[in-house]
Amino acid sequence: MDAARLIEDTRHGLARARAPQEIVAEAWQAQALAEAVGTHLLLYGPQEFESEARGLSEAGGRLRGSFPEAAWRTGRVRAARLSDVHDQRRVLIGLGALLGEVGIALVGVACSAEVESFYWQCMEVIDAVDESGDRVGGLLRQLEELEQPRSDSAAWPS
Repeated sequence: MDAARLIEDTRHGLARARAPQEIVAEAWQAQALAEAVGTHLLLYGPQEFESEARGLSEAGGRLRGSFPEAAWRTGRVRAARLSDVHDQRRVLIGLGALLGEVGIALVGVACSAEVESFYWQCMEVIDAVDESGDRVGGLLRQLEELEQPRSDSAAWPS
């Protein structure tokens, strides 16, 4: 499945999440998707993406071992269905927006946390989401540079 579709599915999941644990589960889904997109771009994207794509994959994978109980109940990891990134710009913009929405939702959850350990769990997820968002921004800047016409390809003056 194309990454753009998975991003939309995750945005809808976040919008439907009501309980704090469900929001954290959707944040985990977004991070898993960031990892998958980073890995895909590392393997199939332009060579210039290598460093930032690896960083996105690693940042997305920071939460891999802490799959929330609410996510287990859904029975699936959306990112596992990633098969392609058809439009890199669209996917990176969408992923950046998703990560921003997740961060905002997590701040709300953290602020209302009544248990200190849950607050710190939210802070860890916020930090990981923020790092992933930074990597997405770096990839977008690199994509823009790749799409700029090169000044050295201009015709020589006569």
